[in-house]
Amino acid sequence: MAGFDVIRYGQAAREICDAGRFLYGRGWSPATSSNYSRRIDSNHLAITVSGRHKGRLAEQDVMVVDLTGKPVQSDCRPSAETLLHTVLYSDNEDLGAVLHTHSVKATVLSRLVPAGEHLVFEDYELQKAFAGVSTHEGRVEVPVFDNTQDIAALAADTRQWLADHPQQPGYLIRGHGLYTWGRDMAECLRHVEAFEFLFECELETMRVRG
Repeated sequence: MAGFDVIRYGQAAREICDAGRFLYGRGWSPATSSNYSRRIDSNHLAITVSGRHKGRLAEQDVMVVDLTGKPVQSDCRPSAETLLHTVLYSDNEDLGAVLHTHSVKATVLSRLVPAGEHLVFEDYELQKAFAGVSTHEGRVEVPVFDNTQDIAALAADTRQWLADHPQQPGYLIRGHGLYTWGRDMAECLRHVEAFEFLFECELETMRVRG
């Protein structure tokens, strides 16, 4: 007997596979990079198996873990960054999906933000694509965490920052990529698209200004 709803797992796995094809097609999740997850219930989430090509995901490339990151009825190995997903679900019961992408623009821009500073979006109309933002007249601050192989420590750092900034739509890992989330997969994908547009605007502004 599974410890989770098998039907909801199947639905979550299909959403993850569809998201993978879309994100790979846009060039935001090349090769085996990136990891995606979808909540199944209050104790379980579906997440991509480590090392799978994101443009060719199938249901068997999506496994189940509990909120500690432990595999549930699977011998597969989840993403090395699973804890970065589980802390988000643990701290926000309304959260339904998390996407981690590796686009060129996110990676480059994260390396240009000085240590200790945040990336700031201000007065862009597309800021309203983020959940809870109703006007362009404001600032969206995106923290940039230093990359590390100590995922437990990084998870603790992100958890603390997000506890102090509960409306935050995402964050960057320096030289690595974007993490964003939403109440469901559609909202999460919308956030990825909004971030990518804003990343491109910032880089183009830097290029024009010289």
